[in-house]
Amino acid sequence: MLLDGSDQKVVAQAAHALANGELIAFPTETVYGLGARADDDSAVAKIFAVKGRPVDHPLIVHVVDAAAARHFAASISPLAARLMANFWPGPLTVIVSRASGRGAAAAGGQNTIGLRCPSHPVALALLRAAADLGVMGVAAPSANRFGRVSPTTAAHVHSEFDDDLWVLDGGPCSVGIESAIVDCSRDHPVLLRPGALTQTQIEAVAGEALRARDAAAPRASGTLEAHYAPRAAVRLMSFSQLNQRLSERASDAPWLAVYSRGVLPALHHLPQPNTVHRHMPADAAHAAQELFSALRAFDDEGMQVIWVEEPPAGSGWDGVRDRLQRASASS
Repeated sequence: MLLDGSDQKVVAQAAHALANGELIAFPTETVYGLGARADDDSAVAKIFAVKGRPVDHPLIVHVVDAAAARHFAASISPLAARLMANFWPGPLTVIVSRASGRGAAAAGGQNTIGLRCPSHPVALALLRAAADLGVMGVAAPSANRFGRVSPTTAAHVHSEFDDDLWVLDGGPCSVGIESAIVDCSRDHPVLLRPGALTQTQIEAVAGEALRARDAAAPRASGTLEAHYAPRAAVRLMSFSQLNQRLSERASDAPWLAVYSRGVLPALHHLPQPNTVHRHMPADAAHAAQELFSALRAFDDEGMQVIWVEEPPAGSGWDGVRDRLQRASASS
């Protein structure tokens, strides 16, 4: 059921539903989340069941501020505190040690937990109203079936689930890909998932280089090799490879979507049956904002294969590159 997220009465009703252990879908600046109160393991279990998500794959707990984050943390290191102070509200999740007896299901059974304060006004209004009812955090992965393309509009969420699910409509997500995740639970910060915030931005606040994910890193949301996948098979290629493959396409080839920044000569000078083309924005932030909606649109148009031009080098594109690599790993 689609509901107006700007209506204070609707938000208040949604907060009461959360307090009573029900699921609510709501917007954040990154993607729409499917939320349950994080301190109620039976409520959190509903998220895993509805999404078809493995129960040991952790969720991120959304909180209204740093004070609420301390409810779930055994301790917050100076590093985590600096990141929270500089990037919250915003698209950054910090992994910290988990308080005993709190958020076990949301953490996938680990002794660490991921915490984030979103900047979307509807999300903050919901979290504030929920906190007034004693709900200090809302566990919320992306509001879609597990492993599929994340939703960036309320309509995307509504298309995936039963109409009984309340979906607070807050408009299209402004960031469009999930938050960056930094592990702050050990001696040095580790980047577990890139996002819209660049590594350079995070390192400037951290005061040291972010290390690469290693075998000892805690499990974190959205870090499986195959994830974010449309129904169509995704292939990543360089510009030259893409143009070459287009020039070799047979007349009876399956329906193909091409998503590229550059102008491909083969699209303009050779017949391309069963082919649609969409330009990827040349700016990384705009590309991230529309990435998931573009993949969903190709599915809706009945495309069987999606060929995507590889993102350019540079840390600004790391989040988009990560999502596309995981989407193509499912094919």
